[in-house]
Amino acid sequence: MSTVLITGSAGLIGSEATEFFAHLGFNVVGIDNDMRSVFFGAEASTDWQRSQLEQRLKANYRHYNVDIRQADAVNRIFMRYADDIKLIIHTAAQPSHDWAARDPQTDFGVNANGTLNLLEAARHYAPDAVFIFTSTNKVYGDTPNRLPLIELDSRYEIDPSHSYVNGIREDMSIDHTLHSLFGASKVAADILVQEYGRYFGMSTAVFRGGCLTGPNHSGTQLHGFLAYLMKCTVTRTPYKVFGYQGKQVRDNIHSADLIRAFYEFFQAPRNGEVYNIGGSRFSNCSMIEAIHVCEAISGITLQWDYVEANRIGDHQWWVSDVSKFQQHYPNWNLQYDVPAILQEIYEANVERWASVAAPLAA
Repeated sequence: MSTVLITGSAGLIGSEATEFFAHLGFNVVGIDNDMRSVFFGAEASTDWQRSQLEQRLKANYRHYNVDIRQADAVNRIFMRYADDIKLIIHTAAQPSHDWAARDPQTDFGVNANGTLNLLEAARHYAPDAVFIFTSTNKVYGDTPNRLPLIELDSRYEIDPSHSYVNGIREDMSIDHTLHSLFGASKVAADILVQEYGRYFGMSTAVFRGGCLTGPNHSGTQLHGFLAYLMKCTVTRTPYKVFGYQGKQVRDNIHSADLIRAFYEFFQAPRNGEVYNIGGSRFSNCSMIEAIHVCEAISGITLQWDYVEANRIGDHQWWVSDVSKFQQHYPNWNLQYDVPAILQEIYEANVERWASVAAPLAA
């Protein structure tokens, strides 16, 4: 039976992909050892999502509690399914700037060595499978912060005469920039995926995402911008905004829109391709704008404080130019903008979050 192998299968993108391909009739093999709870604590655990996937998908989903840093364990899974594997979606990662600086060896082990283990297993046991990697815009380091920006009332915007006015393209250099250690480990993985495509002729793609989001996100302070922001609003948990007067801009792509992009690539794969992928001009917001949307949807005023220092390597303005992917795959388009994303996050989680909401002040 045709098999899709998904790492980080209980996470935001992995769970969306698991549901999507299982409903198309594929056998889905998931690899996820809930390292997110190790990185960010119990509130960020994805175990609830793993349990729901097993209950809903039953025989269409087989879960492996395996660490991708363990090459032998990864190889055994690939050996078991071998040529049945038609697609590999690699989403497992350590995703935080701040956490990477605390433990660089674990960060690099998961992001870079784990990716190498998967590529090698694919090359030996499923060489004809399509390999999709969720990279990050952080491979560009802080180069975006050198763009000519204009300060507006609620956000920064790029100079309208600049060639990146419709978003940042793949031609931005990844050199001579401050990446953060997280960015560096993702660069290593990113280049490996490209190289296995070009050197070994494998069908591989790198998707350099902006903010990936959706209702399945176990958002936490260090990762999961929109989900965590809405969670803090609903639960009346104080939130911190770091730097740039809260006017820093991010584009946000719903996990469902991203998985549909993966499916387009799967149907007509290329070798060693690279795409910037995100909400683009269709779906982006500043911190201040996102706070206002959360408050409007929930009817609750967020308690937030401002910290002058921005996070190291953080972007002041990021909007992805997705025109290269749309040129290659013209059937794909974005369906969710920021208000629609936040509305869905709210509706999917409000009951679960309500049980941990802080009481109203007297």
